[in-house]
Amino acid sequence: MKHHGFFLIAALLASPCLATQATPTTAADAAVQAARPGKAAIASSHHLATEAGFEILGKGGNAFDAAIAVGATLAVIEPQSSGIGGGGFFLLHRASNGKDFFVDARERAPAQSRGELWADAQGKLDKDKSINGPLSAGIPGEPAAYALLAARYGSLPLSVSLAPAIRIAREGFAVYPRLQSSIERRKPVLERWPASASLYLADGKAPAVGVVWKNPDIADTLERIAREGNDGFYKGEFAKRMVAAVRAAGGIWSREDLADYTVKEREPISLDYRGWRIVTAPPPSSGGIALGEMFNIIAGYDPDRYDRVQRIHFNIEAMRRAYRDRAEYLGDPDYVSMPLAELLSPLYAAGLRASIHPQKATPSDMLPGYMSPTESEHTTHYSIIDADGNMASVTKTVNLTLGSGFVVEGTGFVLNNEMDDFALLPGQPNAFGLVGGDANAPKPGHRPLSSMTPSFVIGKDRVGVIGTPGGSRIITMVFEGILAFIDGELPQQVVGNPRYHHQYLPDVVSAEPDAFTAEETRALQAMGHIVNAGERRWGLMNMVGWDRQSNTLHAGADPREEMSSGKVQ
Repeated sequence: MKHHGFFLIAALLASPCLATQATPTTAADAAVQAARPGKAAIASSHHLATEAGFEILGKGGNAFDAAIAVGATLAVIEPQSSGIGGGGFFLLHRASNGKDFFVDARERAPAQSRGELWADAQGKLDKDKSINGPLSAGIPGEPAAYALLAARYGSLPLSVSLAPAIRIAREGFAVYPRLQSSIERRKPVLERWPASASLYLADGKAPAVGVVWKNPDIADTLERIAREGNDGFYKGEFAKRMVAAVRAAGGIWSREDLADYTVKEREPISLDYRGWRIVTAPPPSSGGIALGEMFNIIAGYDPDRYDRVQRIHFNIEAMRRAYRDRAEYLGDPDYVSMPLAELLSPLYAAGLRASIHPQKATPSDMLPGYMSPTESEHTTHYSIIDADGNMASVTKTVNLTLGSGFVVEGTGFVLNNEMDDFALLPGQPNAFGLVGGDANAPKPGHRPLSSMTPSFVIGKDRVGVIGTPGGSRIITMVFEGILAFIDGELPQQVVGNPRYHHQYLPDVVSAEPDAFTAEETRALQAMGHIVNAGERRWGLMNMVGWDRQSNTLHAGADPREEMSSGKVQ
């Protein structure tokens, strides 16, 4: 365990307002259990998915059944971002007993994984191997997650919850711009494999916007899962067919890899920030730990004492330090021993805060060195509150756009390329320019570190369900979104706010258009920050909220995507 200079004078700077791991039951928890909304709210990246969720609620399902319906529908209509060839995280709240649950459906490394498989002749990371084709694919977790949700949390059979997705796959849906452009972008990779080209290309081109696109193969696959549960995907003839195709194309899957896959139910991370309880993702997500560090750091500053520029400065410095730690210590909790209590300690945060100059940026190269990670931007998130107050915050992915680009003939879905989220070769950057160490190495059965950060924010009178895609920017987006919600903003305003981001390296503040005024940019630059103002927009945040004082629900769908849909009914 490394101990940095940050711990100096930590005990002196610790304050009672600092965030800590919350006790299991708080006054806010009791309020959540005491009331029910009477209506439901769903926000997702496509209106058909949102409608599928409400369809299942209308059949007597709860938020967890709706989470299956929304997720499976997105697997059909948003294959560029997620699908049953990938995985994800499911943060759940059960209203009947006030308990929170975290379902880890992250992909696993095949048993034959070893770093040199992804090296070129010079021993460098071969980018093509790490992001394209079946060698880049981990063992999918999403089908197992749906089977578990239906069996343990839902109130309807899996076949009912999967029915909307199966119907949409057979009847078809209109191709929309983001899907069309994603297929066009990955066309050179899709063309390598006949099954991929057959599924996603028409006469060698991406399908035109507005064309009705049907996918009977994925309908068949979902029906098999509906009938047979886990065994319909991970065992038997279907599994045998997938393994044969993967290995014939250069991959390393085995039937044992599939048969041995299980989702993990983990204890969520629970934090307290100024009287608000934040429930969020534990490892193998790095998001919850990073959020905890950031909130612990800024909790030591009274926001009423500072202007907006000063608060942004403190937020950026908190981001910088949390991202420095993010991959230094974190990995798959089933295999890696991590100093989580230390990282979430108010004393540790106080030491980090002591290194922040109130008027000057800290150059990242002045902090202790590390090796760092990332995650794809091509992910999806949806948020649900049902009429009883059950909640689901779900983030799932296939990693890069259309994952590995590899389709097993007749299955109807693309395999992920999550192996690139491992530190395949220590010290060498992955697709996002970030690197990692041994804690996130591609060892057999391990799950790669993730940025996905599905979260709940629970106050005395208001509750929010939040999350987003956005690659390494996911954590800072959720951080900023939670702060905005705590400040009183409604979900639609929260998800539409312009965003900024810092991740330690590169030592640059990325900012969407209008995130800062020209004056604010100059002020931050005067402090020593390198500000890239006016970058492209990022993320696709979806949030729902419940105001328990007025007993009203709100749904916010990110305006950055025209197909996004937030609805209350």
